[in-house]
Amino acid sequence: MFSAPQSSKSEFLDKARQAREERKGVKEKERAAVLIQAMIRRFLCHCRLQKQIRKEVDDYFQAPETGSSKRNALSIFKTARKLLFIYRPEDKMRFEKLCRSILASMEAENEPKPDILQDNKLITLYLTMLVTFTDTSTWRIVRGKGEALRPALTRICENIMGHLNQKGFYSVLQILLTNGLARSKPSLSKGTLTAIFTLSLRPVIAAHFSENLLRLFLIHIMSVPAIVSHLNVLTPETHDLLRKFILFLSREEQCSDICVCLEGSHTLCLLGNLIQLGYLNEKVLEEEANHFVKDLTDMLSYCQRYVSQKKSNLTHWHPVLGWFSQTVDYGLNESMPLVTKQLQHLWGVCVIRTLFSDVLSKKLESQEPTPPPPQPSTSQNNLPVKNLFKRAFQKSASVRNILKPVGGKRVDSAEVQKVCSICVLYQTALSTLTQIRLQILTGLTHLDDLLPKLWAFICELGPQGGLKLFMECLNNDTEESKQLLAMLMLFCDCSRHLITILDDIEVYEEQTSFKIEELITISSFLNTFVYKMIWDGILENAKGEKLELFHSVHGWLMVLYERDCRRRFTPDDHWLRKDLKPSLLFQELEKGKKRAQLLLQYIPHVIPHKNRVLLFRNIVTKEKESLGLIETSSASPHVTHITIRRSRMLEDGYDQLRRLPANSIKGVIRVKFVNDLGVDEAGIDQDGVFKEFLEEIIKKVFNPALNLFKTTSGNERLYPSPTSYIHENHLQLFEFVGKMLGKAVYEGIVVDVPFASFFLSQVLGHHHSSFYSSIDELPSLDSEFYKNLTSIKRYDGDVGDLGLTLSYDEDVMGQLVCHELIPGGKTMPVTNENKISYIHLMAHFRMHTQIKEQTAAFIRGFRSIINPEWLHMFSTPEVQRLVSGDNAEIDLDDLKKHTVYYGGFHSSHRVIIWLWDILSSDFNADERAMFLKFVTSCSRPPLLGFAYLKPPFSIRCVEVSDDQDTGDTLGSVLRGFFTIRKKEPGGRLPTSSTCFNLLKLPNYSKKSILRDKLRYAISMNTGFELS
Repeated sequence: MFSAPQSSKSEFLDKARQAREERKGVKEKERAAVLIQAMIRRFLCHCRLQKQIRKEVDDYFQAPETGSSKRNALSIFKTARKLLFIYRPEDKMRFEKLCRSILASMEAENEPKPDILQDNKLITLYLTMLVTFTDTSTWRIVRGKGEALRPALTRICENIMGHLNQKGFYSVLQILLTNGLARSKPSLSKGTLTAIFTLSLRPVIAAHFSENLLRLFLIHIMSVPAIVSHLNVLTPETHDLLRKFILFLSREEQCSDICVCLEGSHTLCLLGNLIQLGYLNEKVLEEEANHFVKDLTDMLSYCQRYVSQKKSNLTHWHPVLGWFSQTVDYGLNESMPLVTKQLQHLWGVCVIRTLFSDVLSKKLESQEPTPPPPQPSTSQNNLPVKNLFKRAFQKSASVRNILKPVGGKRVDSAEVQKVCSICVLYQTALSTLTQIRLQILTGLTHLDDLLPKLWAFICELGPQGGLKLFMECLNNDTEESKQLLAMLMLFCDCSRHLITILDDIEVYEEQTSFKIEELITISSFLNTFVYKMIWDGILENAKGEKLELFHSVHGWLMVLYERDCRRRFTPDDHWLRKDLKPSLLFQELEKGKKRAQLLLQYIPHVIPHKNRVLLFRNIVTKEKESLGLIETSSASPHVTHITIRRSRMLEDGYDQLRRLPANSIKGVIRVKFVNDLGVDEAGIDQDGVFKEFLEEIIKKVFNPALNLFKTTSGNERLYPSPTSYIHENHLQLFEFVGKMLGKAVYEGIVVDVPFASFFLSQVLGHHHSSFYSSIDELPSLDSEFYKNLTSIKRYDGDVGDLGLTLSYDEDVMGQLVCHELIPGGKTMPVTNENKISYIHLMAHFRMHTQIKEQTAAFIRGFRSIINPEWLHMFSTPEVQRLVSGDNAEIDLDDLKKHTVYYGGFHSSHRVIIWLWDILSSDFNADERAMFLKFVTSCSRPPLLGFAYLKPPFSIRCVEVSDDQDTGDTLGSVLRGFFTIRKKEPGGRLPTSSTCFNLLKLPNYSKKSILRDKLRYAISMNTGFELS
């Protein structure tokens, strides 16, 4: 009954609510319409105002500027206020006119000359505006009576600069400078550049060089690549900037903050600018040397943390730092040559003289001549050499008192600390600036007296001199020890570089930088230092800096040792360590002790040569045992049989042996000779026939007439012939020759083959060393050619007048062939700038390029038999001795002791007594060598003595000629023993069988007959022929 009234009530409420919402919507629409109308009216009004202002501004600038209507500051101010109020990007031209009017009204005289490009014009204009409004010196209003306004106006300028700094002013200037300068040809004019630098410096000066603004200035301005080079108007006295920079960066946390902000590339740019400022401000550099060195070292050390040794996904290539594990700004690459030029000032003469003034100011004191300690005499022939060394020591001692460590200088003194820190700086530069390392070393070695005086300085350190002090430093981990070791490391790196680039004339005759006796002393120091590092176990656990130090010292040592091997300058036994017992070393090698292995790896020369040869023979014997090449009670080695025609010995040997695997060549090879009639020769090969075959093969292939090998001019040493290609299979022949020579060395058979030392160096792999120099080895090829090349190096005039090109003309079998040393070399003249490159290119071509393929084939064959690691313990001359025997005099007592007698001869037989007496008393050294060659085919004795001659040296009594000889019989032995002759052998000559090292000696009745016949036989080298 109540449903109808309730329903009408709800409808009424709904209608009321809807009416209310409609009224609300109408009001909102009315309000929105009013708001829109207001905005439109405001916009239209604004547009009219802008249009009006622009018209007024345009009319203002278009009005003539003459007479009374000349624009004054007040009118310009009113116009500027209007324009800035409505400024939009399209008003850029009006703003430019405004700036020009302002500058004209203020009579500013420092506007840079604008460049042609429109953008540069605008930059120049805006910079001039900023320069003008950050300094009141050019304002007309402060002149005369307006001087009282200067403080207030200056304050306004400071406020402007403060506002600019808050808005990132320095970042904008950095972008502008980098875009304008970090390119091959700068796009900023000198005036513009000066304006930017002036503008950037004003806030710093206004703030009295506050740390905050100095930091911004260093990060944003001084890190711009080569900005100091471009600012050639910058004078050294400009606000003493360098000193302020140095002192600011001397605080470690501030320097670290700068480096972290800049990262690698820009830190390097800052470094270059600071170095050039130091070069320009020599006085400040001298006064603040300690802080300057510390700042540069810290910055280089920061960069060094990110210098990587190899390429990876995390590294980037930098043209100065190499592989770098930080982000590299490749946009700076175009400016890196300029930055490098700035860095070069650090190792330039001016800066080096300033920093090393304490070392260079020292005079090398004179003293009375002090003779060297007496050396044990091994033979009479060595006396002239020893007297020469003695005179050299005395001569140098009267000039320089640096022959031995003297000690006396405290290592904690300010002078020593300063020199150490400078050495740390340069050592850090060497390890950081990897791509210009050679430039740094060359710069440091430019002054001839720096390294000798640094060596003298090192000798004065500590109470007892250098060596003991540095050995103590190795066992300490203090900062002082690290600095001292860095000094030694720098000395070694620089000295090694210097000796590497000096030729023999400069080292031995002119004695540039170091005297010979100084090199002797230094080499003794280095030899002892490296030996102790190894033998005392320091190297085994060495890491980081200590390991780098070892490689530096060892590198310098080996450069001296290798030069001494090429041309002797040290006394006898100079390199040996008397306190090293070879027996102990060999025991430790057997046990696998690390220090013994390292000693053999790095400085085998401290071990006597004879002991190293014994070690080599032991290594070969062990390999033979492991390969089953030695006969035992339970097994026999595999034997390779070959048949050789005497008339075609080389061809048959090549055909039958070249395809054999290396292990078969290392094994037993039995040879059967076939004579010219095709009949097998009688006899069983028990190594003797193979020895004869090997000697004959080697004699044939090394004969220059075959044109596989040539002889050097002068000393007639062998090396591969550049024209060996006339043989169709010349490379296979070279590989075969390498195998045969390797077999001779493997079996201990000495062959009289004198190699050129440059060729042996390549066989040993020395030419791959970073210390190898082709020009040093050139005298062993052609001493006259070497002199001619070095004369070009010393030529004082214009080398271009000589008409040389980067090519080499050679007469090849009657035809003139031009070899280009580099592509296009025959059209490139040799000049004073490239003459050093020409000399090295020419030496490399003659000794390497010309015979590259032949040498590679020979080495391939040789190394298939002889493991190259086995020869690392020998120098080049020592390998020659390994091949050809000892170059010492023949020890007749040793030969007599190890001689075997046959056919009735014995040690007390009168013919044998006569023989030894003739060899010792009547024959000279050359005749004794000829006698040895007559019997064994080699004029030199075995390296380890005649006990190691295989087969042993033998003498046999013979009654008949060789073609009738059927061997010893009971009757012949008895007749020989009792000196009973079937007939007088007066007309017969001694003969030999070199394959068995056998001398066949008739039973002569008189000593004089024996002497004459033997002398004739060895001089004619008859062998079998004239028996």
